[in-house]
Amino acid sequence: MQISSKYNHIDTEKKWYSFWMDNKLFNSVPNEKEPFTIVIPPPNVTGLLHMGHMLNNTLQDILVRRARMLGKNACWVPGTDHASIATEAKVVENLKQKGINKSDISRDEFLKHAWDWTEKYGGGILEQLKKLGCSCDWDRTKFTLDDDMYQSVIEAFEILHKKDLIYRGYRMINWDPEAKTTVSDEEVNYIEEDSSLYYLKYLLENSDKELQIATTRPETIFGDTALCVNPKDKRYKDLIGKQAIVPICGRKIPIIADLYVDLEFGTGCLKVTPAHDINDYNLGLKHNLDTIDIFDENAVLNNNGLHYQGKDRFVVRKEIEVELKSKNLLVKKENYIHNVGRSERTNAVIEPRLSKQWFLKMNDITKPAIENVLENENIKFFPSKFKSTYKYWLENIKDWNISRQLTWGHQIPVFYYGNNEDYIVAKNKKEALTKINSKSKIQYSEDDIIQENDVLDTWFSSWLWPISVFDGIRNPNNKEINYYYPTQDLVTGPDIIFFWVARMIISGYEFRDEKPFSNVYFTGIVRDKLRRKMSKQLGNSPDAIKLIEEYGADSVRVGLMLSSAAGNDLLFDESLCQQGKNFTNKLWNALRLVHGWEIDENKSQPKVNELGLNWYNNKFNNTLKLINKNFDNYRISDVLMSSYRLIWDDFCSWLLEIVKPDFGEQIDIKSKNELIRLFEKNLKILHPFMPFLTEEIYQNLPDVNESIPLTISYWPEIEDNDQVIVNDFEITKEIISQIRNYRKEKNISFKTSLDLYYL
Repeated sequence: MQISSKYNHIDTEKKWYSFWMDNKLFNSVPNEKEPFTIVIPPPNVTGLLHMGHMLNNTLQDILVRRARMLGKNACWVPGTDHASIATEAKVVENLKQKGINKSDISRDEFLKHAWDWTEKYGGGILEQLKKLGCSCDWDRTKFTLDDDMYQSVIEAFEILHKKDLIYRGYRMINWDPEAKTTVSDEEVNYIEEDSSLYYLKYLLENSDKELQIATTRPETIFGDTALCVNPKDKRYKDLIGKQAIVPICGRKIPIIADLYVDLEFGTGCLKVTPAHDINDYNLGLKHNLDTIDIFDENAVLNNNGLHYQGKDRFVVRKEIEVELKSKNLLVKKENYIHNVGRSERTNAVIEPRLSKQWFLKMNDITKPAIENVLENENIKFFPSKFKSTYKYWLENIKDWNISRQLTWGHQIPVFYYGNNEDYIVAKNKKEALTKINSKSKIQYSEDDIIQENDVLDTWFSSWLWPISVFDGIRNPNNKEINYYYPTQDLVTGPDIIFFWVARMIISGYEFRDEKPFSNVYFTGIVRDKLRRKMSKQLGNSPDAIKLIEEYGADSVRVGLMLSSAAGNDLLFDESLCQQGKNFTNKLWNALRLVHGWEIDENKSQPKVNELGLNWYNNKFNNTLKLINKNFDNYRISDVLMSSYRLIWDDFCSWLLEIVKPDFGEQIDIKSKNELIRLFEKNLKILHPFMPFLTEEIYQNLPDVNESIPLTISYWPEIEDNDQVIVNDFEITKEIISQIRNYRKEKNISFKTSLDLYYL
């Protein structure tokens, strides 16, 4: 068989991925084998492959491919997330371009547009993962809005509500005025920004005295319902209980006292706006203050904003400064740096807002999640340093605001009737009507009941993912959930330790009284050479698919893993892909070299070949021990480095040179057979990292058993090894290297023998 002079990664990748898929080598069904299960962190359905996805999914594929070779029943479940906020924003924008406003169409009409959008643009990222070589069981692909997944989420809501863990409350929430929905505390990024501190005058009723307050938000004065001072502040002791007049609007508000006020900040006198600040809201509850909401859902001032009604909050901030100055109510303005809360989804400045929302009580259901990670390590974190982050969040957890003011998502299964304050939880309207009429004296019709408009937080479906993909919510004792759950490994980024990792652990114990996975491997964040996080905004992120097209999937995978250690940021440089490509070429040339050696069946094995092959076999087993140990400790990059050095240095640079027959000579059959056996072993330890290249070389090795593809062959077993042979050969290598260096320094040809003249 003729081996081409150059390795063609494009043709090879197409050929072998089609072969694996056609022969269903990635498929899994429950059987007598030990299961090894991974569920993919579901990317946004309309997302595209980026470097973070590449790293995360390469790591998962490495673990899955090795598990398959260890003889386990490997099941890697792929899927996508409906991504409520992100997808709805794209659909709304698309409708605008067609001259359609979301508010002008019905819910059903909007959902039809959303499904059309998703079917047209969704799922592309899964096709891109195939190009990376990901060995998922594609027949198991899930989408969080699939009928069975949808029903699982609704049933989970019912179960939790029945346990009195879900309630409706009027609370201060984080409002995203761009997405027009609430977002959780974990979805708010606090960023230090340049701002201004405005010092305003508040006149006292029936007095020529005045109070000064400092605020970063002068536009919120229309919502003021009190001024607050510290009772220990001697400056204001005589003013407590008196009335002050709010600038511009002229409304009277009380002066109250509370130890909450910082004596040192600003003027020591605080304006209290209960509708638009969580701390002010708590003060309002404590002192029974009025609450005046001044913004609509767009963060535009409503009729409480007087002549500023209909204007954006930031426009009003500029205009009200001018008015306050003209009325001699602005004392001064100072530069001020402080943290501004921005929505992780849209980057809009968050507006605190009072709203009726649905909440999940978190206090009690988090206890197993604390115990099984932090106390008995039933679930292990790699690296373990992330346990402290996990611990802090769980010990300071608040009730989870699970409702979102969106259309795209799982509609909350709550049905209102009567005065629209009474409600019932049910799977659908028909079931709701039956439940309502069975408990009510009044008999209602379907037209009398209204379903809650809000949908559930996207994470409320994602936290069920390891259970729901195996239908474990609806059918808790089905064959698949009992076989595949709990899963083994989760590979994810530390940035979603709150959103997803902790919540999956909580739901695992809440719904199945069992952990969702045994190990969590946290990847780092992909950064460029300047340590900047790769992002579209900075333009420093390479096109993932173009990298694969240029260098080959295997080379990109190697490039990623050469720069990635668990939990540490990955400093990605495209030159690492070139290093991966160089390694690919090295292996291909090794195949060509070995393939070209003709056999002399009558030739006996030279002693030097016997020694060299024996040394490498021992060296391989030494390295395999280390590789297995590093896999056990999730030191995946170290596994690659050990394999890389073994194959590049010891196999290609030393062993092939040792057994290579002299020019014009043939190799003995024993040496070639042993060499091919060792070559196969090399390919097996490399296969999880470089699946396409290794499969291609494996199938081109002489006398290979083509009926067993490399991807389902067995992982090498550690044989007894002689450490003395390894150590002795290291000394020999050192001597030879010194001689080579001497020849190079003295410019002595390798054809010229060394004698005392040169020494």
